[in-house]
Formats: sequence, C-alpha cells, structure tokens
Amino acid sequence: MNTWILLRGLTREQAHWGPFPELLRKTLPRDALILTPDLPGNGTLWQSRSPCSVKDMVEHCRQALREVGHAPPYHVLAMSLGAMVTVDWADRYPNELAATILISTSMRPFSPFWHRLRPLQYGRLLRLLTCHPTNVEWEQAILEMTTCHPADPQATVERWAQTRRSHPVSVGNACRQLLAAVRYQAPSHPPKVPMLLLNGQGDQLVHPDCSQTLAQTWQLPLITHPTAGHDLPLDAGPWVASQVQAWLAQRPQ
Repeated sequence: MNTWILLRGLTREQAHWGPFPELLRKTLPRDALILTPDLPGNGTLWQSRSPCSVKDMVEHCRQALREVGHAPPYHVLAMSLGAMVTVDWADRYPNELAATILISTSMRPFSPFWHRLRPLQYGRLLRLLTCHPTNVEWEQAILEMTTCHPADPQATVERWAQTRRSHPVSVGNACRQLLAAVRYQAPSHPPKVPMLLLNGQGDQLVHPDCSQTLAQTWQLPLITHPTAGHDLPLDAGPWVASQVQAWLAQRPQ
C-alpha cells in the first residue's frame, strides 16, 4: 500500500484541501491511499486540546495512524504548520517516511519572524482577533491573505464559513497551535528523508524567501509557482499535483 498523509496548517482542517486530494490521486499509482488527518483542535478533532509543541503533534499523528491500522512508511504532503510537523517527524523517525513535500513553510532558525509572517498582514490579523468578525468575514480575510487567484472565491468562502460553524477552532487551541509554531526550531541538518519544497511567488502571508533559504541551507529542490499565493493547493492544485508526480518519477526506485 502506497499511503499518503496530507497535513494542513494553523487552525485549518481536512475540508480546506477542497478538490486537491482527488487531483493528487489521479497522478499517483493505483494503489495509493490518501489520508487527510486533522491535527488536534481542528476539524473533526475540534473538541480536542491542541498540543503546545510540534513534537506532541507528531506523536498524535503517529498514534492515530497506528490505531486505524495504517503502518509506515508514509508519503507526506504538508503545508505551513503541517510542514513543521513533517520535518520533526522526518528528523526523529526517518524510517517512517518515504518522501515528503513541504508547501509554503517557514522555520526557525532559518528565517526571521517578519518573513515567517509578513508585516503587511499584522493589522488585518489584529482586526480579526479583536473585532469579532462573522464567519464569512473571517474566511474572506483568510482567503485574501492566502490566495491570489482561487477558482471560485465566493463559493470557497461560503464553504469555509460553513466548516467554521461546524468545527469551530477555540481561541485557546488557536493560541496553542501558534505557540507550537513559534517555538519550533528545525534541526540544523536536513532530515534523512527525500524532500521537495514548493511555494508561490505571490505568497502574501509567508515571504517566499523562507522556502528559498531552507532550500539553500539543506540543499533541497525548490519549485516556485510564479503567481500563486500561500495556499498553493487551492491556487494551483493541478500544478502542485504535476510537480509532485514529476519529482517522484525522477527519484530512484
């Protein structure tokens, strides 16, 4: 069995992948199984307490997969906070991961905080946290921060708002996830797992230089979409799937 794990970022859940898992499935071998687990505190686990460390998020993922009978090795495609979880997983348990794709990520100590969260978003985030926006207003702001050209923005916002109503992320869990992301320090050496970096030149949330710096430091391949934003699977899903397919085809079997 060729098992793929897709991990989202801060306060986001499996529903936010949209059509991307199916796009990816079409490019993978027939025996590929795609799983989209939620991190504690998000999605189907919205009533759980989010860990305050990336390490504990890794342990949750490992245990949850074992409990439902999915054994390693896994392929992991992950975004943002999910990519930090993936790096820690690959660093501490390299034999459990066959390959990883990290999307729009940023990590200490390689990038300064003003690159990991771009200053142009500070005011917008402060207003979201203090002005009690509706679910639609909140998700509209997230869409504007993370995408450049989504296919159907109005329908996307409506779906996300419904998801937010069904699986509300508590303020406490959001803060714990943010604390985990801020505190996480990536290893100085690259994990012994094949890695591909993908990002978008139009990312308005995380500076594209974060992926560039990580690629240079760890000597990893990086492919940059010329116009897409932070949420590459939403902005350029077919492109992401094709890049993954091409990278896998180039790797020794």
